Amino acid sequence: MVFLITILFVVPLLYILYILSNFLGKKRHKKCYLLDYQLYKPSDDRKLSTEFCGEVIKRSKNLGLNEYQFLLKAIVSSGIGEETYAPKMVFEGREESPTHHDAIVEMEELFEYTIGRILKRTGISPSEIDILVVNISMLACMPSLSSRIVNRYKMREDIKTYNLCGMGCSASLVSLNIVESIFKSKKNQIAMVVTSESLTPNWYIGNDKSMILSNCLFRSGGCVMILTNKPSLANKCMLKLNCLVRTHHGAKDESYGCCIQTEDAQGRVGFHLGKSLPKAATRAFVDNLKVLAPKILPIRELLRFGILSVTRKMFQNGERKSTGSKRPTINFKAGVDHFCLHTGGKAVIDTVAESLSLSEYDVEPARMTLHRFGNTSASSVWYVLGYMEAKKRLKKGDKLFMISFGAGFKCNSCLWEVVRDLEGVENVWKECRIEDYPPQTLTNPFLEKYGWIQDEDINTFKIPE
Repeated sequence: MVFLITILFVVPLLYILYILSNFLGKKRHKKCYLLDYQLYKPSDDRKLSTEFCGEVIKRSKNLGLNEYQFLLKAIVSSGIGEETYAPKMVFEGREESPTHHDAIVEMEELFEYTIGRILKRTGISPSEIDILVVNISMLACMPSLSSRIVNRYKMREDIKTYNLCGMGCSASLVSLNIVESIFKSKKNQIAMVVTSESLTPNWYIGNDKSMILSNCLFRSGGCVMILTNKPSLANKCMLKLNCLVRTHHGAKDESYGCCIQTEDAQGRVGFHLGKSLPKAATRAFVDNLKVLAPKILPIRELLRFGILSVTRKMFQNGERKSTGSKRPTINFKAGVDHFCLHTGGKAVIDTVAESLSLSEYDVEPARMTLHRFGNTSASSVWYVLGYMEAKKRLKKGDKLFMISFGAGFKCNSCLWEVVRDLEGVENVWKECRIEDYPPQTLTNPFLEKYGWIQDEDINTFKIPE
């Protein structure tokens, strides 16, 4: 009798518990966690001071007074300070004739600084890395940069490597999406993502204003992340990825050509930033938010927005048409605690802040990152994250919205959840004296020092002693 009861009741119960446990286990393995990240901080002798910027402009053979004045205005209004970094060849006066070796050395400096530190801090061995994704948009080499990392750190023979080029400033979220997709099909994985940009072979030496602008905005930087789906490491991780949305407008010719590497009239290669860029970015941003909002906002906020939108439309289409009624906006703060914005430039930050109705407190991390490190391409959003961490803003359970824009044209965004309180240990922002941020003023002294120059010929430009 006891045996029969066991068969009829206990065995089915155990089977149900087994199925349930297996199901929950699979769900846990499909999650993507950020275990740790390491930002790149070049040496102080690579800082672009006001005086040195003047020297770089002076020695350019292709700039006239008109181009100089344009550069002056761009630098002053860019939101970039005096402590951003440039490649070594600029300080050696070789920006007009960089070599392929210079570009490789620039990347090797990034690898040496970041990868060694993050492996030591996490206790992860190179042999434990299952997946390696490297995104350096404007440098392709043979062997690939991912292969160079595998060789340098003697990683396993069965490691899965991905080397991304041409993905622009939103490449790190593309890399993240690759890792997330692999995690859904493979258990107990550890992934490393390396994100940066190679400025050495892409410093523009011509006089096309749409290409000169890139020299004013892009700066040296980079980041290495370690991600995992191991349940045993979940409590040690920093962030958990809740969702990720990618929007690509490459099918639209205007969007495709607004941000592109090309040649000027003299055949000099540069990065063209077209006048249609703000429009293309806005379209991609709106389409991205349409998909993202239902994934991250509470039902009550979506209902509020829907009711207001329908009501406004009824009044506009009816006899009692309202003049001057404001378009309803979604309150993203209803589902987001922190905003990690791409530091593409002051105008980019201002536009996103206005669109999302963000306060100065919300955009402070992005503004300070632009001021201190400039636009470091795909790694920019991670410097913004580092600022928040160093300021001890990130508490367990907080939601973090990360958004980036890139050539293509692309807008990629994601929502993270903070797993534990973050204190900013081993953070480059602490080395930058985070307590001094934000400074009282963000003025750039470039105009004050060199704005008096009224010469008709740039060749008469003198650098004060």
